[in-house]
Amino acid sequence: MEDLLISVLETFGYPVMLQGSLLPDEPYPDSFFTFWNNSSEDSSFYDNTEHSRIYRYTVCFYSNSPGLVYQKLREAKKALKNAGFTANGDGYSVPTDESSHDGRGMDIFCIRHLRKGE
Repeated sequence: MEDLLISVLETFGYPVMLQGSLLPDEPYPDSFFTFWNNSSEDSSFYDNTEHSRIYRYTVCFYSNSPGLVYQKLREAKKALKNAGFTANGDGYSVPTDESSHDGRGMDIFCIRHLRKGE
């Protein structure tokens, strides 16, 4: 599921990285996406077997251009929805470690129907 998430976000031409993966001495890119897998839960139980899995992620966009923070996250929401993810609302402010950058995040999820034996 992360491969799909990353590939959708990469279409915007900005770096995509796991939340918190920048090294302490590594500078922030001008603009970038991060993601974090909050959970993956089995669902749709019948016949004592799960038949789907719900993946939950947080996706954030950070930028030193405040206008891009809202714009790119909204565009990412649309692209992720087109790829089968669900996102609700217009996101929320997220803190940054750099005063030069603003950040905005949103929670998304995707339900994957499992094949027998997965």
